[in-house]
Amino acid sequence: MRINHNLSALNAWRQISLTNDSMRKTLEKLSSGLRINRASDDAAGLAISEKMRGQINGLNMAIKNSQDAISLIQTAEGALNEIHSILQRIRELAVQASSDTNTDVDRDSLQAEIDQLRSEIDRIARSTEFNTKKLLNGNLESFRASADGKVVNGGMINLTLNTVGTNAVDGTYLIEVGQFSGSATSALDARITLITAGGTTSKVVNFSSGVGTIGNVTLRWDGTSLTLSDFGSSLPVNEVVDAAVARIEGVNTTGNQLIFQIGANEGANMVSGIDAVDSKNLGLISSVVDVTSQDNAERTISVVDAAIHKVSTVRSQLGAVQNRLEHTIANLGVAVENLTASESRIRDADMAKEMMEFTKHQIIVQSGMAMLAQANTLPQNILQLLRG
Repeated sequence: MRINHNLSALNAWRQISLTNDSMRKTLEKLSSGLRINRASDDAAGLAISEKMRGQINGLNMAIKNSQDAISLIQTAEGALNEIHSILQRIRELAVQASSDTNTDVDRDSLQAEIDQLRSEIDRIARSTEFNTKKLLNGNLESFRASADGKVVNGGMINLTLNTVGTNAVDGTYLIEVGQFSGSATSALDARITLITAGGTTSKVVNFSSGVGTIGNVTLRWDGTSLTLSDFGSSLPVNEVVDAAVARIEGVNTTGNQLIFQIGANEGANMVSGIDAVDSKNLGLISSVVDVTSQDNAERTISVVDAAIHKVSTVRSQLGAVQNRLEHTIANLGVAVENLTASESRIRDADMAKEMMEFTKHQIIVQSGMAMLAQANTLPQNILQLLRG
């Protein structure tokens, strides 16, 4: 037996120190609610959970981005709704002016209101913005879904407007079928008027050829013949017997795009855009939207129909994007929920388990303290030998 080194007491003290260290870690977990408070707690788990946290934070921000994108779209759509109302009023005035029950003075008054309405369309297109970003002035029109022309209206005319190559001329195409060659006995003609922001271009082609070309846009008829009502052996000179309106929206690769970041990682975005809807880009230039005569008023109806169709198309595209974003938000919410659950399993403490461990450590510490006290009394037994 030795008195300089009480090995039993040293062993008990070492065990108490270890238990105290374990209880300290358990207390830290209980107070923070985290299973991993430092890298040494679980090095691999820390790395994995930090990567998950990055994804979770990114997905939460993507949800906010998508919600902001919906707000932007709703701002633009609200302005387009008002433009729609204005166009309907312009069409109503054009229909009124087409009747010869109106005098020239009456038509001048109708024209004055139309001019003011055109100016309001321009003001809306110029001033509508979201977070200082202009929405309807053409800065965001680089995204186009199609370069094919769509027939807006047409009576007996069966036609499709097809682009040639990729350099289609944007604009409204007014196709009028009648007799424009100055001779009542000539073949049927097609008068094509291209209306762009820069003005108008007109060309008359003889219908018997079957194909007429203006610029780089080809007008293709259904077969080589057109069935119209029987007008006898002659046609009224310079009179329109039927008309149709089509629009070409060329694919524009210049300008800006609307890029919405809808995911947590690079490339997780969607691209959209909004066409310009000012009066010129709608084909409502002053030389065309003219109701001061009966013939011009009738042509104005067709042109306004094309403008209404374009605004409807833009609103439809925006509505489709908004619906997509709403589904995106729902999907992102599910991803955030599941990633958070996985990250929680790695990072968060199981409070019941940690409380059980804490209680165990408490008991062990108390037991160790009792054994340390016993070990400290062992050297006193040597005194019995010294007394003998």
